[in-house]
Amino acid sequence: MLTIVAFIVALGLLVAVHEYGHYRMAIACGVRVLRFSVGFGKTLLRWTPKGSTTEFVLAAFPLGGYVKMLDEREAPVSPEDRHLAFNTQPLMSRVAIVAAGPLANLLLAVLLYAVVNWSGVEQPKAILGTPVAGSVAERAGLMGAELVQSAAFDGDAQHAIVSFEDVRWLLTRGALEGRDVRLTLAPVPGKTSSNAATVGGREVLLKLSSIDAREADAQLFRKIGIVSPLTRPVIGEVMAGGAAAKSGLKAGDLVLNVGAKAIVDGQQLRDVIRASTGGDPAAAGPWKIERAGSIIVLDVRPDIKVEGGTPVGRIGAYVGAPPEFITVRYGPLDGLWNGTVRVGEVSLLTLRMMGKMVIGEASLKNLSGPLTIADYAGKSASLGLTQYLIFLALISVSLGVLNLLPLPVLDGGHLMYYLWEGLTGKTVSEAWMERLQRGGVALLLLMMSIALFNDFSRLLG
Repeated sequence: MLTIVAFIVALGLLVAVHEYGHYRMAIACGVRVLRFSVGFGKTLLRWTPKGSTTEFVLAAFPLGGYVKMLDEREAPVSPEDRHLAFNTQPLMSRVAIVAAGPLANLLLAVLLYAVVNWSGVEQPKAILGTPVAGSVAERAGLMGAELVQSAAFDGDAQHAIVSFEDVRWLLTRGALEGRDVRLTLAPVPGKTSSNAATVGGREVLLKLSSIDAREADAQLFRKIGIVSPLTRPVIGEVMAGGAAAKSGLKAGDLVLNVGAKAIVDGQQLRDVIRASTGGDPAAAGPWKIERAGSIIVLDVRPDIKVEGGTPVGRIGAYVGAPPEFITVRYGPLDGLWNGTVRVGEVSLLTLRMMGKMVIGEASLKNLSGPLTIADYAGKSASLGLTQYLIFLALISVSLGVLNLLPLPVLDGGHLMYYLWEGLTGKTVSEAWMERLQRGGVALLLLMMSIALFNDFSRLLG
């Protein structure tokens, strides 16, 4: 039920804001708006405000909406009202009306990100966990338990890193855009692990341009090697009858070594346990444990389970403590500017990924449809208002960028017509407009089919 409600609220809000952008700009340009509709299909609610000529409609299916304006191409217009028709407006007025919808979505995203920045959000500290073996991060010299002070694309000026999410976002962009990232590191205060960096200001270069990043998925971050922030390798709840209980492990035990392998963080310990089917000789052998200030050694033999046709090790206990968190909060101007920058970054990344999908350099699996959006709407809502607002901002950016694509059935297609008109002084002929509309509909239906196929593959996979 939460997923359905969160999905409907998200779509309804984003569609309403998009159409309101068209509506307000049309009114500002002196165009008469006949109907403002959120949703399609059966009318659920209909009203006309006093003193207004616009009918407002809420329909049953919230997968879109429209603003119907007075237009001679759709119905006869009396001579005295001709100046109120959309098609009689100057070119720049028509451009402004069409562009206002996508721009309203982008402005909404800026506001949502700003609200999150102003209210504050709990995020993991930018302390790196142990890199994945053989990954870009390991080859660059990262060992785990390093605090990222600043970072940037190679060749750009470094900027301060506030949280692990800043690191993750920069690495995502770097991998998908094929750009190397330079990190400036410092040791974690109070960390005594031999793996920790010992000198502040150490720099490492992550050669992300060497990664074939066709899809933004979990495997991409394993290739990068930075999967999660540092978590203490602590044993949590121990389940009766499991390998942990049989070996004498207890909740609160801190794992220092597994065989000859020093353990730095929880993710590393989970990987060692999963791979304990005979893959890493250094990880075989007794576990060195710190318990209540004392060092003890236990013989832990993980159970072998088959998951997805692959044997993996399990010990029957929760592994790893939560990471260390920090409250990230910005002032009024910084929060607004940070939100604006994030919208710009997400928009450019979205356009680049779409371009790469067109030329075959990125997987079509990156396309998501309504089922995936609904799934993420429910998951984000279950995590709290802040995560839901971040989800709404991301989808609002996607909706704004999608509508600016030069497809005839979208706002960007109409802007393409107006660009032609501005360059040639002539409107696009009815015959060509009909051909382009048919082609645009076919392409949009193809994209929707791929997105729905990806949705079912994710949900059933």
